[in-house]
Amino acid sequence: MTVRRVMGIETEYGICAPGDPHANPMVLSGTVVTAYARARGLLTGRGAWDYADEAPLRDARGWELGRTWADPSQLTDAWGRGELEDPTMANVVLTNGARFYVDHAHPEYSGPEVTTPRDALVWDRAGDLVMRDAADLLNPDPARPTVALYKNNTDGKGASYGTHENYLMRRETPFADVVRHLMPFFVVRQLICGAGRVGIGQDSHTSGFQISQRADFFETEVGLETTLKRPIINTRDEPHAVADLYRRLHVIVGDANQCDVAGLLKLGTTSLVLALIEDRAMPGDLTLVNPVGTLHQVSHDPTLRQQVQLRDGRRLTALELLWVYHDACAAYLADRGTEGDPATAEVMTTWADVLTRLGNDPGSCARELDWVAKLQLLQAYRERNGLAWTEPRLAALDIQWSDLRPTKSVFHTLRRAGRVTELVTDAAAREAVTSPPEDTRAWFRGQCLSRYAASVVSASWDSVIFEVPGQQSLQRVPMLEPLRGTRAQLGALLDRSPDVRSLLRELAASAD
Repeated sequence: MTVRRVMGIETEYGICAPGDPHANPMVLSGTVVTAYARARGLLTGRGAWDYADEAPLRDARGWELGRTWADPSQLTDAWGRGELEDPTMANVVLTNGARFYVDHAHPEYSGPEVTTPRDALVWDRAGDLVMRDAADLLNPDPARPTVALYKNNTDGKGASYGTHENYLMRRETPFADVVRHLMPFFVVRQLICGAGRVGIGQDSHTSGFQISQRADFFETEVGLETTLKRPIINTRDEPHAVADLYRRLHVIVGDANQCDVAGLLKLGTTSLVLALIEDRAMPGDLTLVNPVGTLHQVSHDPTLRQQVQLRDGRRLTALELLWVYHDACAAYLADRGTEGDPATAEVMTTWADVLTRLGNDPGSCARELDWVAKLQLLQAYRERNGLAWTEPRLAALDIQWSDLRPTKSVFHTLRRAGRVTELVTDAAAREAVTSPPEDTRAWFRGQCLSRYAASVVSASWDSVIFEVPGQQSLQRVPMLEPLRGTRAQLGALLDRSPDVRSLLRELAASAD
């Protein structure tokens, strides 16, 4: 048992046109993606993404929702099926193995597959740089910007957009077990990875501060939807891998993190809890009474006094329940003798340290956790100026916190001042803008875009489609095993393949 598994982060960024409140956000998002693609010489348009294996209506509970019954927002494959026209034609596969496209009314960066929480942070930070570079192309005059982008999850006025995590799991694990054991964890996990928010309720109708940006937008426990009737456990069964062996757990309940430590804990602790579930090593029943209501209550209490009620009658604070999960992971690691993995050791050490300090003095975690850092800054501003939580300047400061423009971003000001614990260097993030991870199939995907861009017709998570000179039919290279296609496996093969014809020949020979 380790934190290591195939994982990734996808983030929809907030977007606006300063000075133009009537700008169409979908068209504006398309302009952002298209500007970046053209500047980098990347393939864009509907054909750039291969929708052949998309199945957004397949449910992990054993059925598939009929298309006529689905909300239009669920039909994420509609453009590829020719059912809709994308007015922006903005859909790009990047040389780092990521996908950059318009999801509904937001530009989205879906990071490439990685195998550790640290690497997920690196390529997530790369997404911030991609977005910033794209905006810079549209903002030649910083004093009169055309577009502004924000790494947040709500506009504070009732709209929410997602930051999703993806974890590869063993298909043999009963989905009912996943739901049963993950539900309580997701309800209390926000204490270590919430991004913080001014306002209570979806439209911020009640004044105050809460731990999570997304918590108030969840309305049900389990479901297929992601933009309406949002569930704590999402059931989309779209593995992008060998379906008989794997499922991709699509997690929609998290916030967008800017603090590296919070991001590390979000992915690392979830991966460890999933390992417990896969190995059937969870310590008893932690089922909550009223998970949705409890999710909201925990978020609304930054004092961390809010208790959660378990079905067996116990009442624990959210922090105490997180300790139960931590101790279960620690005991299992000790029992199996797998504590030696550095990535796992880092997560476990950091997890215990943060939980301990949250219990003693939550403010001591301002360098590590987004919501604590934001609350500390807002409280100081309130006290200095004698402001109530109803003051609009506080909501504006909350939005400015997540602004990607370094000169505008409150968070970047803290980072430059050394007031945030950094795990990812700027140099590593900048390199990851163009370079893929080397230990997953993302390496092959990214290298194909770097080396054979003129011959790549489209790509997806599990395929690359080539046009070969002299051949009438397109050639698809499937990539259904996420841990195949790495640099170690294919580096030499690509080095001796100067063109796509020789690449396909070498791949065929290696498969024999």
